[in-house]
Amino acid sequence: MENLEEQDKKTILIVDDERPIVDILVYNLQKEGYNTLEAEDGLTAVEIALEKKPDLILLDIMLPKMDGLAACKKIRHSLNVPILILSAKDEEIDKILGLELGADDYVTKPFSVRELMARIKANLRKAEAVNFSAKENRITKTGGKNIIKVGELELDLDKFEVKAAGRTVDLTLREFEVLKYLAMQPGQVITREILLEKVWGYEYYGDIRTVDVTVRRIREKIELDTANPKILITKRGVGYYIATK
Repeated sequence: MENLEEQDKKTILIVDDERPIVDILVYNLQKEGYNTLEAEDGLTAVEIALEKKPDLILLDIMLPKMDGLAACKKIRHSLNVPILILSAKDEEIDKILGLELGADDYVTKPFSVRELMARIKANLRKAEAVNFSAKENRITKTGGKNIIKVGELELDLDKFEVKAAGRTVDLTLREFEVLKYLAMQPGQVITREILLEKVWGYEYYGDIRTVDVTVRRIREKIELDTANPKILITKRGVGYYIATK
């Protein structure tokens, strides 16, 4: 596989206190043409992330000084880069909590290096894609800006800003992409599987729970009453859609 051109190399921050795992990740990532940074505890991870601004972060949960979930929350507060949680803990609560705090993906140890590389590439592609203005027909030019308007929802694709019922809301990169995909097809029910494929960029091995968690986070930000949503609607047993009125 050809390495990436030097000027296009992405930098990945590896955060793990298990040296053998770090060594494996460094070897495989550099082999694929990525630059790597390393941190062995949560505090150092936050410092490096804020200073170096990597393109993607691989973050273990069980870390000294500051656990991965706390580090994820601090990093997400300042940076909107993809964060992939790596952990031996496969409990549902940890997965959900990691996603609630702003992680984009979750991979449990022991992991397949091939699968992990595929997820890294998919997350980097999605992160890069939002830097380009979409050309879909439903985007209108308003004052030189690319805007999607559906009912009470407005997305500014140039600034990655969202307004719901006139209120500006702050979404993570993944949340913005989910909302954008749904808003491009207003009133049309989109299945969880399609969202995983189109927004996450790969088949998620049946783990559609990730979509539900992300949608819940979005609702908490855009809906006045999450128990009675008016913008992002659930079609029970099928998927989600954006209301057109």
